[in-house]
Amino acid sequence: MRSQARRAELIAIGRKLFADTSYDALSMDDIARQAGVAKGLIYYYFTNKRGYYLAIIEDAVAELVERAGSTHDLPPVERVRSTVDGCLRYAQHHQAAYRAIVTGGVGFDAEVMAIRDSVRARLLRTIALGAWGREDLPPVARTALTGWLSSVEGVTLDWIADQELPRETVVSLLVSGLGDTLRLIEEYEPGCPAPIRPPS
Repeated sequence: MRSQARRAELIAIGRKLFADTSYDALSMDDIARQAGVAKGLIYYYFTNKRGYYLAIIEDAVAELVERAGSTHDLPPVERVRSTVDGCLRYAQHHQAAYRAIVTGGVGFDAEVMAIRDSVRARLLRTIALGAWGREDLPPVARTALTGWLSSVEGVTLDWIADQELPRETVVSLLVSGLGDTLRLIEEYEPGCPAPIRPPS
């Protein structure tokens, strides 16, 4: 347990370091010095800088997915709003990690892309469970929801760059877009009925 705690501590430190400095600008010596540990300890837990970076991204993804899945006790509309708001809050406060998750990390990193695809799949299952009480998605629903999720990522990247709009406004735009997507899905897949539109 002490070993796990030490590893988690190094990941927490790494998340702060990579939030402020690019991957290429940080050497293992820099990381060890700023973490206050011997460089060999980082090699022991993560093998190399890339392994350390991937562990940090995986930790960030786990937090993002946990936020999305922690709203199951809420009514569907509130659950969606809370999930979207949680993703925006996460991106706002962990911009480097969010950008790495969404854009694929350092250049085109296949392992980071695999992590991104995994988090997308988990978020899609969370949406499907909230909307229809099931995790399996017909092809048309998966395609349409993937399109909506891609728009969420693009909007979020744009928003965190300057944050000109209040977060609540961005949440409302994205939730409204999901409602439109669910209604479109219902047209093609009656077995996936859209929630009743709340009164305006």
